[in-house]
Amino acid sequence: MDVQTLTFLIVGLSFALYIGIAIWARAGSTKEFYVAGGGVPPLANGMATAADWMSAASFISMAGIISFAGYDGSVYLMGWTGGYVLLAMCLAPYLRKFGKFTVPDFIGDRYYSRTARLVAIFCAIFICFTYIAGQMRGVGVVFSRFLEVEIETGVYIGMVIVFFYAVLGGMKGITYTQVAQYCVLVFAYLVPAIFISMMMTGHFFPQTGFGATLIGSDGVYVLDKLDGLSAELGFAQYTEGSKSMIDVFAITGALMVGTAGLPHVIVRFFTVPRVKDTRISAAWTLVFIAIVYTTAPAVAAFARVNMVDTINGKDGSGTAYAEAPGWIKNWERTGLITFDDKNGDGKMFYTAGKITDPNSANEVNVDRDIMVLANPEIANLPAWVIALVAAGGIAAALSTTAGLLLVISTSVSHDLLKRTLKPDITDKQELLAARLAAMVAIVISAYFGINPPGFVASVVAFAFGLAAASFFPAIIMGIFSKTMNREGAIAGMVTGIGFTAAYIIFFKFVSPELNNPEHWFLGISPEGIGLIGMIINFVVAAVVLKFTQATPIEIQEMVEGIRNPKGSAEAHDH
Repeated sequence: MDVQTLTFLIVGLSFALYIGIAIWARAGSTKEFYVAGGGVPPLANGMATAADWMSAASFISMAGIISFAGYDGSVYLMGWTGGYVLLAMCLAPYLRKFGKFTVPDFIGDRYYSRTARLVAIFCAIFICFTYIAGQMRGVGVVFSRFLEVEIETGVYIGMVIVFFYAVLGGMKGITYTQVAQYCVLVFAYLVPAIFISMMMTGHFFPQTGFGATLIGSDGVYVLDKLDGLSAELGFAQYTEGSKSMIDVFAITGALMVGTAGLPHVIVRFFTVPRVKDTRISAAWTLVFIAIVYTTAPAVAAFARVNMVDTINGKDGSGTAYAEAPGWIKNWERTGLITFDDKNGDGKMFYTAGKITDPNSANEVNVDRDIMVLANPEIANLPAWVIALVAAGGIAAALSTTAGLLLVISTSVSHDLLKRTLKPDITDKQELLAARLAAMVAIVISAYFGINPPGFVASVVAFAFGLAAASFFPAIIMGIFSKTMNREGAIAGMVTGIGFTAAYIIFFKFVSPELNNPEHWFLGISPEGIGLIGMIINFVVAAVVLKFTQATPIEIQEMVEGIRNPKGSAEAHDH
């Protein structure tokens, strides 16, 4: 059976599973739609949270970035992992104790302000749509190659699937669908990694193969091989990188605090029955995340070695384009690999463009988002493994997209309508509004999938930066500062997200020709500017606090109650 037939079969079966779960777990009330009824077991919630958090950026793009950038790419690995620990330890239990449905709910009540709630709603929607842009691009990349359809068609198919389990099932349908999606994506990630590790190093575990010697290389280690290849081809050494330390620190920090401020991850901790279950759920999530994240560096390294050897040939003299392996021809059709024969010798040669030898002047441009998806093809793995990876990539993108759509939906129906504009609407009317909002959000997200603003992990990094600059300080101060008032929180959120968004938009869309360290503020890239936005948020909030009225006593007592480890509140809407 060929790759395309197997892909249709495996992806089709996974879609049928997701839709079946959505029908079985369809929501019948707003509580089921928003927080799955508040009764999800910690183990299942941990698996669902891992799927929700490990998006297309984690599955498709993170290993691709590490594969191309080496040491520089590790900022994503460190930032996202560290951020989840921060969220699990410092925020999740307290937010669960507060007993609300959403982050804007918490901010609106904690800061006793309708304006604060509206600002939080805007921030949540802005962050989620930025994040969705990366997920829908991931869906398009997978479909365009493996189902051999146009990217637009692939995005439309993804829309239909998400519609079923996000609009019908709400959080209840999404939760149990994400459990299935985690099983699919982790299996799809590990199987080719184990295959390739054994083929290249003889080690069953990719984590140990990453630090082992290559078979038939006279004791050359994988990382030494990569360092040598990188230097020969004009790239920075794989284990050293080229980013400045301040930018590495800023990107890692922005991703870390941004993770702790992501509304679609935070809301998952409202679905468990008790505060104690929040901590158990967080521990399980870390285990499930670690399985993939400790494998990613090995996947990146193996893919890099195989890619260079395939394109440049084992002897480094280049591969004749007429004899190019099938994976190059397959991905060329998607436009994600291009070949420019600059010296007309008919040979492919992958370089950094810095080598003066005219015989090495060919350029092969490889989109970093394809590395995980193309990895099984590059290594000549069986067709069923290639199809399995396609299903895993789609599962990763759709799981996070569903979680983001739910946040947008609840921000509109619950926070904007029920809690702000029309508090007298019935439960059924609110549920209908939530579903309609999700439908509109799906259509808008499809536009981003067809017109993506960048590669997956880059776009997602912007969403983390926006979350770091807006939600994280407001939530931290709301929990650990009894005196922070509404004026300070509102001013901090507005200036933080305003500065960060303006910086990103200027360098990425207005003046991309200036997007280099020479023009960056303190040498910090747009991917890391969220850390500065966070600092600005804290500073502005503290200054405004000094010149405005004190926080009411009842609010200070409420904050004291949140910190008390005893007791737990069910997630409620008023």
